[in-house]
Amino acid sequence: MKTPLLKIAFYDTREYDREAFTEANRQFLYNIDFFDFHLTEKTALTAKGYDVVCAFVNDTLNKKVISILKECGVKFIAMRCAGYNNVDLNAAKEAGIKVARVPAYSPHSVAEHAVALLMSLTRRIPQAYMRTRTGNFTLNGLTGRDLNGLTAGILGTGKIGKIMAQILKGFGMNIVAYDVYPDAKWAAKNGVTYVTLDKIFTDSDVLSLHCPLNESTKHIVNDKSLALMKRDAVIINTGRGALIDSKALVYALKKQRIGGAALDVYEEESAYFFDDWSVNVIRDDVLSRLMTFPNVIITGHQAFLTSNALSAIAETSLTNVKEFEEGKKLSNEIKA
Repeated sequence: MKTPLLKIAFYDTREYDREAFTEANRQFLYNIDFFDFHLTEKTALTAKGYDVVCAFVNDTLNKKVISILKECGVKFIAMRCAGYNNVDLNAAKEAGIKVARVPAYSPHSVAEHAVALLMSLTRRIPQAYMRTRTGNFTLNGLTGRDLNGLTAGILGTGKIGKIMAQILKGFGMNIVAYDVYPDAKWAAKNGVTYVTLDKIFTDSDVLSLHCPLNESTKHIVNDKSLALMKRDAVIINTGRGALIDSKALVYALKKQRIGGAALDVYEEESAYFFDDWSVNVIRDDVLSRLMTFPNVIITGHQAFLTSNALSAIAETSLTNVKEFEEGKKLSNEIKA
């Protein structure tokens, strides 16, 4: 008798998720159901009858949720993202539920979006676009800044950080970096200098964040580190929102202690990102304040959003499920 195919519940899905995973599933033929709501303590019971849940960055997988998933019969959690700070790995281990992720899908997509944010910020592209849409072709207030010859700080030199460094090197920027596990061979080959954490804040004209979020990196950008920065320096964050203490960032911007920020992520984004709030009141005062600054650009966690990345995410996620189904060693398992 043929073994029934695994049933997978997908949470927090959008049209682009459904399209990418439906296409990729043609070669796997799993039974998939897509839910547009988040996986939370209130919704976890909807996993009953499923073998696998597939979750995203703003889903909640704390001890309570994982306990409910176990009661529902879930045996495997497939994270369709690189980050996993929203997963209680110890709780998953205790429950006997294995967890895997997508460690790399298209690092170029994230790095290229970071560069797009940088260029948009430093050359005042959003303001210029809005002016010309109304027939206003004046240039007052749109003065930008050459990147050539400036210093770019890369905080975290994983795959994305390295690509970002190489792109900015192409602009003629001097590259400094910080990482708890420095890659000396790569740095020597690409003309990158590793510096201390304090020095990357003091030296950078552009600081781009690419480190993972954990206990040691949460609020790595804070009152103290912001005070070290040049008054015209800009911060680019396509990593995780909580790398930045948002209240400290607002204060630094108000006091004109830094030149600006471009953010694709925000530490309390799960309440707002990926949804339409255009006709509702945003009650997050910090987010609302950030949106008022002329030298701040915010995009809604879209750095990953390219057709290349979506295909890779779907392919890797379902391959992770297949490895679990077949009892193979999990290539992308996350362990406590």
